Amino acid sequence: MNPALVAIQKHRASKHEVSTRYIDTGEVSGILRTQDCTPIAEYAKAQHNAGMFGTTDVKHAAKLPLVIVEKYCNDIGITFSEFMQNPIHIKRVTLDPKNSDFRIWKGNF
Repeated sequence: MNPALVAIQKHRASKHEVSTRYIDTGEVSGILRTQDCTPIAEYAKAQHNAGMFGTTDVKHAAKLPLVIVEKYCNDIGITFSEFMQNPIHIKRVTLDPKNSDFRIWKGNF
């Protein structure tokens, strides 16, 4: 079977759920958000290997896990809405070398 098709089917079958836990040690408390990013990275790799980059006009650059976007927003102090409205934020997260496993089209934009 086509590896890209297998990855797409696995990607659709998984929920990519984000887990949220409240932690209170008595001295420190906080919220911990986690997500299994492996299926997303596998999907991106399969799409890249199959050449599923989009069209010549519109490229599918990456499939970013929600926890990475949330961390970026928290680190620079913006809301998710601000992240989505300003393309520079998406570009920064997508082109960050730490997120290369989630890249589909490896070109620059």
